[in-house]
Amino acid sequence: MDGLVDIISGSFGAGHDAAAAAIVEQLDEIGVSTRTWDIVDLMSGRLGRLLRGAYLRQVQMVPGSWRWLLNRVDGGQQVSATITAALRRTSTALVDIAADGPSLIVSTHPFASQALGALRERGQITKPVATYLTDMSVHPLWVHPGVDQHFAIHRLAAEAAAARGARGVTLVEPAVARRFHRRSTAQRARWALPDGPVALVAGGSWGVGQLRDSAQDIAATGVAAPIVMCGSNDRLRRRLERDGIRALGWVEDVPELLSCVDVVVQNAGGMTTLEARGVGVPTITYRCLPGHGETNAQALEAAGLTPWARTRDELPQALTNALRAARLYLPTQPSVANALFTPVALSA
Repeated sequence: MDGLVDIISGSFGAGHDAAAAAIVEQLDEIGVSTRTWDIVDLMSGRLGRLLRGAYLRQVQMVPGSWRWLLNRVDGGQQVSATITAALRRTSTALVDIAADGPSLIVSTHPFASQALGALRERGQITKPVATYLTDMSVHPLWVHPGVDQHFAIHRLAAEAAAARGARGVTLVEPAVARRFHRRSTAQRARWALPDGPVALVAGGSWGVGQLRDSAQDIAATGVAAPIVMCGSNDRLRRRLERDGIRALGWVEDVPELLSCVDVVVQNAGGMTTLEARGVGVPTITYRCLPGHGETNAQALEAAGLTPWARTRDELPQALTNALRAARLYLPTQPSVANALFTPVALSA
């Protein structure tokens, strides 16, 4: 199949980039060429890097402010208009990309979706634009009336997007790299894991959230031994090591690590949740991040995919139930690549 697809991601954490990479992999399998771009790099000057740095500091130092910001966006406040105005500074780069021959453009980040949708609505981009919704919950910045197609990973996310006015909502299999699809071997000795059930505590590539508290709470239950995936957060890794808690820095072979553990305890409902599900490891939510972490936790629980332990008292039973859960993942929807190359996805 001929064609070129441009994918616009956003390096605010690794989840959006991981989704973009999985879509690239799917398109390559059906013979479609791709180019991948980072909305951070497409913003003029240092704006993108400043926004990314500010977001990291926000979720690390004052995470509750992210809940406030999303509520302001959801309420149609000035915050939304300010973000939209800032994204106009990507217009030249995005118009140039669209003019360079792609069959269509796919966004995996809400900032990219807003910028592309606005350009599509004004007629400055004539190629079809699609958004892949990486999250189970859908905040307003994910949806723009100028975007032609919105791909959702679950019925609840699809309904939420449609309620916000999304066009062409289609259910798809989560965009997770093939290496996360049912690993057959698990090398526990490589990771020096203790005997008995192991709970992997995950806080994304930046290692954000109350991961130290989560690990201590898990250890106190006696149900499972915690191991924390700290990502790039070396400070957290050193603190955990002083506490005597097994901590990992940056992990390259995440599929094998997931195959070795018995349950994943996550706090944001992002890519790690989908990757664990792909490998077949049960997940629970605990000490979730304010804002999008909470809305994702609610949606995952409502979908029957990931229980949410809201308190320390609920944690032991949540862990016990997860350890008893069957390891099963059966995709029932088309891949993003297959859904892209349908008449509805390409309609102008």
